[in-house]
Amino acid sequence: MKKIFSIDFFRYSLLGIMLLSWSGIFASPHPRKEKTIYTYISQYENVLGTSMELKVSTYSQTAAAETESIVLNEITRLSKIVSAYDKESEFSHWLKTSGQPVHVSHELFQVMQLFDTWRIRTNGALDASAEIVTRLWRQAAAKQQIPTGQELSDAVAVVKQSHWILNPAEETATHVDHAPLMLNSFVKSYIIRHSVDAALKRHDVKAIVLNIGGDMVISGSVTESVLISDPKADAENETPMDALLINNKAVATSGNYRRGELIGGHWYSHIVDPRTGLPADNIISATVVAPDATDAGALATAFNVMPVSESIQLASAMPGIEYLIITKDGRRIASKGWGKLEAPLAEKKKEQHVDLKERNVQAPWSNGFEMIINLEINKQKEGFTKRPYVAVWIEDTTHFPVRTVSVWHGSDRYVPELKSWYLKYRSNYNSDVNFRSSITSATRSPGKYALKWDGKDDKGNYVKPGKYIVKIEVAREHGTYQLMRQEIECNNTPQQINLAGNVEISSASIDYRKK
Repeated sequence: MKKIFSIDFFRYSLLGIMLLSWSGIFASPHPRKEKTIYTYISQYENVLGTSMELKVSTYSQTAAAETESIVLNEITRLSKIVSAYDKESEFSHWLKTSGQPVHVSHELFQVMQLFDTWRIRTNGALDASAEIVTRLWRQAAAKQQIPTGQELSDAVAVVKQSHWILNPAEETATHVDHAPLMLNSFVKSYIIRHSVDAALKRHDVKAIVLNIGGDMVISGSVTESVLISDPKADAENETPMDALLINNKAVATSGNYRRGELIGGHWYSHIVDPRTGLPADNIISATVVAPDATDAGALATAFNVMPVSESIQLASAMPGIEYLIITKDGRRIASKGWGKLEAPLAEKKKEQHVDLKERNVQAPWSNGFEMIINLEINKQKEGFTKRPYVAVWIEDTTHFPVRTVSVWHGSDRYVPELKSWYLKYRSNYNSDVNFRSSITSATRSPGKYALKWDGKDDKGNYVKPGKYIVKIEVAREHGTYQLMRQEIECNNTPQQINLAGNVEISSASIDYRKK
């Protein structure tokens, strides 16, 4: 976990304690030394099937590291209770029971109760048995044949059945059928909230931002800048759709643009409507800000399934809910209070126009082309994987730096760990605002990233056609170091190059293509 910046938090001072004595003399002790709060950041892959970023505001590296352990331990503990992916979890063992009341942990009972509540609130749009429909479409993708009307009807009929009976007095759950069940939708947000609460029990932790796969809780004495990914963008470093300033709230985003099934050349969302058996495709993204993390996660998913009118009605019945819904035709539907949360987006660098005839140079890079740089970070077979520092940039054939595409790192003091990139950029480096901010987006697979170069240099000018060198540098503090180089001709002819992996990057590719 790395320290990224410091702020003055408060000053201890004693104004004077009157100590009366026989002589009437009083004494006043000296003020205590000012204490400074630091914010530490760490990033992981393969946490609940996606990526994780943790920011902890506290007094020392030791306190931050201990807080990080508390968070990771709580995520692990709750996952072993509610996960259906873990065959040894409490929920998986409960699924093997049938027809008899089983005493379950308070956490599992609470999650199952929440599913009953949200099933009613959303008129069936959220349902643990939506997994029945999900599996049907997954099988259809394997066969490259969409499900028949009868298959869809049969799946919906099973969804509508009761799957468990809960006894609140005894906290028992009776499994009444054998339908496949999955505790998704809002459970990630539930785990985030409980993990943050566990960490904040430490008196020396003043603020936490925990972001897992784009869903986050911001708690304590911090106002966090949150960027909302554009659902129509296909790279991590593209301009965000919106920016928010959030304090002591939860944020969740759900959408169909990261995961789904391709059948017969048509993309089908991984989000399904369990009431119809069909993938939800009218909404491409829904972001919700709420006082409660579970509400944020549940609503973000439900808004992808429900008609917009029903979503608005549901949100209006719950206090403190703000939302932004994006329809497949690009319409923005925002709550009345959304604008109060918004912050200005960082201004784009203006392109500098030059007279090519006066300069007698080649025509610039065709704006009909772009370069996509794909990379996948190696992760452990089991457990959480800490993400290394990564720099991706472009040089010309003289090795002059042209454009920094993206940089991921911890504290500014550790930037020199990326020694090759830092050598080129140390004189004019400033932390990217996107690095400082938290990013909310639809959940994606862990460790896989796509970055885009639009053919412009660091000043915003299009470069001329020709050969360029793509560099991917990866470093771990006091650990491994890797530098990948690949020359590529950018001359309006599409091409794709696959790069050999290494100990940190399992695979990488460069795709110079038409937009």
